[in-house]
Amino acid sequence: MEGMAYGAGKAGGAFDPITFFQQPHTVLRMVSWLFSLVIFGCIANEGYVNRPNEVVEYCVYNRNQNACNYAVGMGTLAFLCCMAFLALDVYFPQISSVKDRKKAVLADVGVSAFWSFVWFVGFCFLTNQWQVAKLDDNPLKEGADAARAAITFAFFSIFTWAGQAFLAFQRYKLGADSALFSQDYTDPSQDAAAAPYSAFTSGDDLESPGGTGSYQQPSGDGAFDGSAGYQRQDY
Repeated sequence: MEGMAYGAGKAGGAFDPITFFQQPHTVLRMVSWLFSLVIFGCIANEGYVNRPNEVVEYCVYNRNQNACNYAVGMGTLAFLCCMAFLALDVYFPQISSVKDRKKAVLADVGVSAFWSFVWFVGFCFLTNQWQVAKLDDNPLKEGADAARAAITFAFFSIFTWAGQAFLAFQRYKLGADSALFSQDYTDPSQDAAAAPYSAFTSGDDLESPGGTGSYQQPSGDGAFDGSAGYQRQDY
């Protein structure tokens, strides 16, 4: 893709919301944002239940508070992370430095791969705790739908974040078009100002008749001879 640097054109262009929302990594980022919101909302609202004779509420996942805390904490952090990277996606085309773009894309690869692993662990953890949960702890099966929804969307989040990591890696492999984005580019005006003044040692206008580049005294034949006296010149 000529004139592109890590998936975006040269800096300074106008922001196009239609093109922005049609980008595959933007779509996956928004889907991941929605999934994290669902996971957080399900556990925060209906993830804590108790027995009929109890007042204190416990986590719906086998009364393991760590399971609910994991889902709520990771859901919140993933939500904020998606918002941060969406803001970076908006600002990314305005980044003029190729090196800064490379750092942003590499960060996208690492963070997305990390969250894919986090949701894989979360899916396994929540599924295990839901399977070993006792019916006596929740005879009315309160919050069962919310618990299953959190597990389901944690499973889907594995692939949405993995997809973001894959797309970011593709952008990293794409690199930059050296014709328009040179990492060694320097401003010509600054380069000219920094260059030392050099002596003129050659040039068509300054070359000597002998072509050696140095001054040569005329030969004796062409020198003025005072003994010859004045010679009249015909014009």
